[in-house]
Amino acid sequence: MSVVLGFPDKSVKVFVKGADTTMFSVIDKSLNLNVIHATEAHLHSYSSVGLRTLVVGMRELNSSELEQWQSSYETASTALIGRAALLRKVASNVENSLIILGASGIEDKLQKGVPEAVESLRVAGIKVWVLTGDKQETAISIGYSSRLLTSKMTQIVINSNSKESCKKSLEDALIMSKKFMTVSGAVHNNTEGNSGAGASSLALVIDGTSLFYILETELDDQLFQLASKCSVVLCCRVAPLQKAGIVNLVKNKTDDMTLAIGDGANDVSMIQMADVGVGISGQEGRQAVMASDFSMGQFRFLVPLLLVHGHWNYQRMGYMILYNFYRNAVFVLVLFWYTLFTGFTLTTAITEWSSVLYSVIYTSFPTIFVGILDKDLSRMTLLRYPQLYGSGQRGESYNAKLFWITMADTLWQSVAAFFLPLFVYWHSTIDASSLGDLWTLAVVILVNIHLAMDVIRWTWITHAAVWGSIVATFICVLVIDAIPVLPGYWAIVHLAQTGLFWLCLLGIPIGALIPRFVVKIFVQYCGADDIQIAREAEKFGGFREFGGGEIEMNPIFDPPRR
Repeated sequence: MSVVLGFPDKSVKVFVKGADTTMFSVIDKSLNLNVIHATEAHLHSYSSVGLRTLVVGMRELNSSELEQWQSSYETASTALIGRAALLRKVASNVENSLIILGASGIEDKLQKGVPEAVESLRVAGIKVWVLTGDKQETAISIGYSSRLLTSKMTQIVINSNSKESCKKSLEDALIMSKKFMTVSGAVHNNTEGNSGAGASSLALVIDGTSLFYILETELDDQLFQLASKCSVVLCCRVAPLQKAGIVNLVKNKTDDMTLAIGDGANDVSMIQMADVGVGISGQEGRQAVMASDFSMGQFRFLVPLLLVHGHWNYQRMGYMILYNFYRNAVFVLVLFWYTLFTGFTLTTAITEWSSVLYSVIYTSFPTIFVGILDKDLSRMTLLRYPQLYGSGQRGESYNAKLFWITMADTLWQSVAAFFLPLFVYWHSTIDASSLGDLWTLAVVILVNIHLAMDVIRWTWITHAAVWGSIVATFICVLVIDAIPVLPGYWAIVHLAQTGLFWLCLLGIPIGALIPRFVVKIFVQYCGADDIQIAREAEKFGGFREFGGGEIEMNPIFDPPRR
């Protein structure tokens, strides 16, 4: 960053501030080497204690240089093509042969709760990569203070100034990481430690100069292989575009979702490149906030956003996708069985009004309110045990296996809902419209009881939505059958006067849901997952039975790679 200032004595000077690696390359080292060496020593001591450092330089411009700079700057600033490159070229013409004025070290304290937040994210199985423009010593010091780095970690440091040296450093680091992973994996199997223990002692520290040679060449594959074996990646002295390049590297190499969080203008490109961008509003301006998907006041708020609201949203979305497939498929299959049974005639037992209102009134409100209000675990439990976030990473709430099991269950329930009334009224004289009303009511009762079996947090709104939908269905069917111009005039009234009608409405949900109920109980008792165990602990003991809250969670495996 440069500023051109005019002084009362008619002299013009340009003042430049920037990172030491950049500034020392444009300093005139033929002038006062003692000051340069002293400044380097001071910078090292500042960064070692976690201070953010900057170097300040200056040079005087004569009248011809000033005129030339002003002309070039006006031309570059008004250019329509390549404006940024032209402005950089103009700046480089005056940002050279500088006289060093000194260096600054600023203490930038961590926000409240940052170490605890970083630790929770790591325990949850989320890979945390830090991309910063600070010096390596400053970045490492901040890494320790934020609990990102620990004394037990083995650090892999890559500081290279050429492509060949970068390639050699990456190859050596990969060999070392493989040996380390082999030893750590054996220890992990013997001790049965927590997830990620095999990689928990590896940390990669790499500077921006090395990233310049790596991201622009085929070495990015080796970098990702190395970084994926490390639980912590710390990139220092990186430019804004390099931050975006690292995020893009992860997106291209894996199918994982990426989240970038920052608070300054130099984080904008990274935030926009990530799948989810989070901006922290503060003293650094609002550029990051304006470019982000979510905005928050402090870094620690990222923990409830991911571990609580992220978990709830995944659990609700996963279940509701399966449930919506189920509730629509069971109704369509009843119509399919009728069409198949009648030899593909054009007749229909269920009225068109009931077919339309099935998704509009009969079953829509329970889906909406349960999808918004239901919570499998409390906020306190999710924050206390970050490992529970791993259920989403393992795809426990929605996967291909659950989908096909749901479809098989849907097929059985549709068979029970269609053929039970058909066999009961086989020798009767009721018409198809009466059976259609019975099938409609039975399916609505069936899908709502199916949903009620899975509701975890009951509220008065949930009760009103589930049971009110059943009552609303009875009223709507009665109103439809009361219209003389529609088929099945008063069919429901005549049908409801018989005991078989109510027996069918009772027997269909029982017969259709018994297999699902038995399988659900068996799975919960014989193969309970982390969520079910934590829910039982919440309900019956507040985790007192688990030795003060220590519960062994399932491992969070490394994500699949492309």
